[in-house]
Amino acid sequence: MNLKSGRIQGFERYSQFESVKEFNTHVEMWLAVKKQEFSKGELIGLKRLVRFSVKVPGVCNVKIGTLLKAINEEYQGNGISRSTFKRMLGKAKDLGILTIYETERKNGSQTSNLYCFNRFPQSEPPKAEKLNHPKETNNLLKTNHQKNTKRNESPIELDHTFVSDKVPQTFVQLVKYFFTDAKTIEEYWHMVQIAAFRFDCHQHKEDVLAIAINSFKQLIRKLKSTKTVAKPVAFFYGILTNKLKELYLAQLPEGRNELQPLRYVLGTGEVMYYDWLHTVS
Repeated sequence: MNLKSGRIQGFERYSQFESVKEFNTHVEMWLAVKKQEFSKGELIGLKRLVRFSVKVPGVCNVKIGTLLKAINEEYQGNGISRSTFKRMLGKAKDLGILTIYETERKNGSQTSNLYCFNRFPQSEPPKAEKLNHPKETNNLLKTNHQKNTKRNESPIELDHTFVSDKVPQTFVQLVKYFFTDAKTIEEYWHMVQIAAFRFDCHQHKEDVLAIAINSFKQLIRKLKSTKTVAKPVAFFYGILTNKLKELYLAQLPEGRNELQPLRYVLGTGEVMYYDWLHTVS
């Protein structure tokens, strides 16, 4: 799809975000789960693209040369190559982080691309009927035969023994009593990773694990006492963010408080402040 080049304000309809705060929150979520897919140089390029994408939240049409020049100046001559930046773009596109549109001048010649950041996909909440109703493991040979003969059959549901090694066993052993399938258990831990990254607590693994376990117990208490929890995963995430925010504030250096936002310096030299502590719902 080729678009006509123009001022960035002309591309506002391509933004998926209501504000810079919302945009940055979604970027944090993407990085929490996809950061390991990028090399150090590629991450530098991605983060610089983010900083150039705040005038219209999540949208940028800056030239690659301009981005590379800004990176080179920031790192005092030790920037990244054009090929590294393009590899980053390819990965970000394949992962669903970016949508890239080609733009052209009035004479038809190609100019800088339009980079549009996508929203982090919302997690599907586990179905209510799964609570306290573990499914028995099906006979694999029988299931495979049914899959071959009935294409509309649901895929095999893996139990807690198939959960990724990245999820702490302490957490698995608790969650499995209420949500037995591996995908759901991993989804809850996925929320823990996002919240921990958001509040810069991911290095405090023991504290984060303890808070995650306590938050999940609070979720189960809520589910047992009421039927008004429409989205258990979202409710769990809300409990987590409140508790991790307390942990974050408790570890701030003396003299700093939650009213001090993060400082972003844009490629144009403009300074923008992002008060992400107040985006917690």
